[in-house]
Amino acid sequence: MKSAVETLNPTRVRLSIEVPFEELKDSLDAAYKKINQQVTVKGFRKGKIPARVIDQRFGRGAVLEEAVNDALPKFYTEAVNEADLDVLGQPEVDITELKDGDTLNFTAEVDIRPALEIPDFSGIEVEVDAVEVTDEDVDKSVEQLRERFAATSPVERAAEDGDVVTIDLEAKVDGEVLEDGIASGVSYTIGSGELLDGIDDAVKGLEAGGEATFTSELKGGSAAGKEAEVTVKVTQVAARELPELDDEFAQLASEFDTLDELKADSRKRLENMKQYDQATQAQERVLEKLLELVEVPVPEKLLEDEINTRKHNLEHHQLGQMGLDLEKYLEIQGKTAEEFDAETKDAAVKGIKTQFVLDALVKREKLNVNQEELTEHLMRRAASSGMSPDQFAQAVVEGGQVPLLVGEVARGKALAVVVEAATVKDTNGEVIDLDDEDEAAEVEEAAEVAAEATEADATEAGTEKTEG
Repeated sequence: MKSAVETLNPTRVRLSIEVPFEELKDSLDAAYKKINQQVTVKGFRKGKIPARVIDQRFGRGAVLEEAVNDALPKFYTEAVNEADLDVLGQPEVDITELKDGDTLNFTAEVDIRPALEIPDFSGIEVEVDAVEVTDEDVDKSVEQLRERFAATSPVERAAEDGDVVTIDLEAKVDGEVLEDGIASGVSYTIGSGELLDGIDDAVKGLEAGGEATFTSELKGGSAAGKEAEVTVKVTQVAARELPELDDEFAQLASEFDTLDELKADSRKRLENMKQYDQATQAQERVLEKLLELVEVPVPEKLLEDEINTRKHNLEHHQLGQMGLDLEKYLEIQGKTAEEFDAETKDAAVKGIKTQFVLDALVKREKLNVNQEELTEHLMRRAASSGMSPDQFAQAVVEGGQVPLLVGEVARGKALAVVVEAATVKDTNGEVIDLDDEDEAAEVEEAAEVAAEATEADATEAGTEKTEG
């Protein structure tokens, strides 16, 4: 076999492949064997029909077609490996010449990962929010804890803000009660905003046994997004009583003996949360700066597939779970279809560029992923998916997704390398040393940032190097 590569543009090549006929022998033998198992000829046992008889009865062309279909992937893959191409997706194959007993010539056009020049990124500088925890932040955190330990007791008065009411609901659309529009014994805290718009005004002022009717847009169910006439009946009003903020409360709500110790712990936890947010913000902004430094051509077909995948995932998974369609979603977001398409394209371009650049860094820096790093990443992904680690691992293995997780961790390590080399300052002008973070945690945070940018689950299947 001989092959030549013609570069059509930075992300697409044409392979011209010449195969001497003798190299088709295995595929021809396989073609005769396959046809032998599929047909019957009087006077011959099944599977024992001579090749000349198959040629006479069914035509040599049918055999050649079967042999070529079997051989093309093997010779294509051999040519790709010989040229050391990092191909994306499936090739467009065109048989240019097929001479029985002589030669097979064909071309294959395919997208490839572009060769990227990663410049010096040590000069990257970004600004992030300062880690500042105020007394008000601590008080708010403790107050939220206090709310969780509130007690309720029924009262014989009109409902007020902050009360917990027990209610029955009935929703009608166009005068008809919905099958899933009836609910009884629902507990609702007035002012929480956890139910329908307008319900707070409807129930405030009602005593047990009172009812009111209001109009609201349904957020879920069979009539999600439609205007409904909702009747609410209050069956009980209960007042919430908050515990006193003292040492006794600290002992009730935590492992601490004093309120001061509880507040100190709350301050420390808030600082840790803000430091995590700060590190994530640094990684996101460093990634943006890195992408600005690198010229990344994007294959048109890959971009088209990525845009379609993102739209499909939004419409058929995310919105479907919320009972919304794309039209209603855009209405809620206040966006036109054109604006949505433009934003989706921009996100797809950024995702592809992120993957290409970080993968190039993985290769240049010779970054590897060990079992411990993969396991840690799997545990985190399992937690975010709501599955147990064992369930998630089984789903990953059965779905052939292990290389995707390895890629996510590797990209996280690449991004961590760039962040380490960059200068990060907070809004107070202080230089932030992210090296103080646990290295494994830093890689995991970076992996999450990279995965969010690339939406790897959606794109990776189309960007893996073809193996055969």
